[in-house]
Amino acid sequence: MIWDEVGEDKFEREKVLLDLEQECLEVYRRKVDNANISRARLHQELAESEAEFTHLLLSLGERVLPGRPEKISGTLKEQLDAITPALREMRLRKEERVNQFRAVQGQIQRISAEIAGQSVYDDSSTNVIINENDLSLKKLEECQTELQTLHNEKSDRLQRVEAYIGTIQNLSATLGMESSMIITKVHPSLNELCGISKNISDSILEKLNSTVVSLEEEKQKRLEKLHHLGTALTNLWNLMDTPYEDRRLFSHVTGLLSVSSVEVADPGSLTLNIIQQAEAEVKRLDQLKASKMKELFLKKQNELEEICNNSHMGIPSRLEMENIMKLINSGEIDHADLLMSMDEQISKVREEASSRKGIMEKVEKWLLARDEEHWLEEYSMDQNRYSVSRGAHKNLRRAERARIMVKKIQALVDSLMEKTKSWEEERNKVFLYDEVPLLAMLEEYNMLRQEKEEEKQKQRENKKVQTQVILEHEKVIGFRPGTSSRRILNMSLNGGCSTATPLNRRLSLGIQQMESNSINSATQGISYVKEGRKIHNQKMFARSNFASHLRDETASVVSTFSGPLSPEF
Repeated sequence: MIWDEVGEDKFEREKVLLDLEQECLEVYRRKVDNANISRARLHQELAESEAEFTHLLLSLGERVLPGRPEKISGTLKEQLDAITPALREMRLRKEERVNQFRAVQGQIQRISAEIAGQSVYDDSSTNVIINENDLSLKKLEECQTELQTLHNEKSDRLQRVEAYIGTIQNLSATLGMESSMIITKVHPSLNELCGISKNISDSILEKLNSTVVSLEEEKQKRLEKLHHLGTALTNLWNLMDTPYEDRRLFSHVTGLLSVSSVEVADPGSLTLNIIQQAEAEVKRLDQLKASKMKELFLKKQNELEEICNNSHMGIPSRLEMENIMKLINSGEIDHADLLMSMDEQISKVREEASSRKGIMEKVEKWLLARDEEHWLEEYSMDQNRYSVSRGAHKNLRRAERARIMVKKIQALVDSLMEKTKSWEEERNKVFLYDEVPLLAMLEEYNMLRQEKEEEKQKQRENKKVQTQVILEHEKVIGFRPGTSSRRILNMSLNGGCSTATPLNRRLSLGIQQMESNSINSATQGISYVKEGRKIHNQKMFARSNFASHLRDETASVVSTFSGPLSPEF
C-alpha cells in the first residue's frame, strides 16, 4: 500500500522484501538457537540433578528415596521440577549426616589427642576432614563404636590417673611430703587447681607409676630404717634396763617392728622428723652404752673366766681379750659386735663345759681318791695309829673308807681314760685339765702307782730276806732268843725306836724318807709329765744307792749277831 501510493519500483520492492525475509530468517534462527541452548541447559541440569541424586544415594548408603518414582516422565521442566524437591531433601540429609560425622569424628580426634597427650582446642571439630563419599549409617555406626571405645579407654585412664593420684596423696601423707608439689611435678594438668583437662597419655601414666613406685620404695626404706632403729632401741633399753616412761616416748617407733609396709598407712607415721628423733635417741643411748660397755665387758669376761675356772679349762684368747679392752678404751669397736662375740664365746665355753661335765665329775672323784690314797699312805706309816687316843676311832673308820676307795681307783682311772679318749676323738682336740693333758696325767699316775707297787714288793722281799738271815743265824749258833732279843729283832725289822739299835732307826727313817719322796714325786708328776719323768729317774738312782747301803747295813747286823753275846743278852 505504501509502495503503491509512493510508486516504488518493482525491483526495489523485491530487494526490500528479500532483505526483510533475510532478516526474519536470522531472527528465527536466533530464537531457535536460544531454544536449543535452553533445552540443552535443561538436559544438563536434569542430568546433573540425576547424577547428584544418585551420588547422594550412594554416599548415604540408600538405594531409593521414599516417595520418588523409579522413572520420571513428561517434559524436561516437569522432570526437573519433579527431581528438585527430592534432591533438596537429599542435600539436607547429607548435610545432617555430615554434621553427625563431624561431631563423632571431632570427639574421636579430641579423645585420641587426649590419650596421645596432645593439646586439644574447643574448635577442633571444625578442622575434621569428612569423607563425603561414604556417609552411610554403617560407617557412622563404626565411628560411633570407635568413639565409645575411646570413651571407655579415656574413662579407664582417668580412673587409673585418679587411683595413682590417690595413692600418691596417701603415701605423701604417710611420709610427710607435699602431694600437690609431687603431682604438679609429674604434669601441671593433674593438679585440681589448674582447671584444665587431665593429661591421660601413656607417658603420664608411666610417670605416675614410677612416682608411686619411688614413693613406695622410700616408704619401705624408711620403714626398714625405723625397724633397725626400733630394734636398736629395744636392745639398748633391755641392755640398760630403761624405765617404761622413757620407752613410751618412742612407742610409735617400736610399734612398727611387727608391721609390714602395706599395713603402715597412718598420716605422718614415717616422716623424716620421726626418723631423726629415733636416730638421735639411738645415738644418745649408744654414747651412754659406751660408758657402760667396759663394765659390761669385764662382767662378761669374769663370767667367762668363772666358767673356765670351774671346768678347769684354759681361758680362750686371753691376748684377744686384752686387744678388745684396748679397742674399748679407744672407742674403735662396735659394741653390738663385741657383745655378740662375747656371747658366742660364752656359749661355746658353756657348751664345752657341758661336754666336759661327765669327765670332770670323774676327775674330781679321782682327785679325791688320790688324796685319800696319800692320806692312807701317811696313816699307814704312823707307828702310833693303833694307840688309844682321842679321835683314833675316826681315823680307823676313815682308813677303812680310804682302803675301799683306793681299791676302786684303777677302775676309775681306766674309765676316765676311756671317756677322755672318746671325747678327744669326737672333738679332735686334747682334753686339758688346768692346761695339762688329762691323759698324760692319768698315764703318769698309772706309771708312778705301778712303780710304788713294785717298790713295796721289793721292800717286802727285803724284809723276808732279813728275817730269813736272822733265823738262819739263830739256827747256826743254837740260840733261842729271849724276850729282849725278840724285841730287838722286831724293832730292827719294823723300824721301831731304841737306843740300842741306831742302825735299825736309820733303816726305818730311810724307808720312810724313800716313801715320802715317792709320794711327793707322784704328786708333782701328775701336774707336769716331763718333770715327773725327771723325778722318776732321780728316784731310781737314789733307790739303787739306798739298796746298796741297805745291803751293807744288813751285813753289819748279821756280823754283829754272829759274835759272842754280851751279858746284856
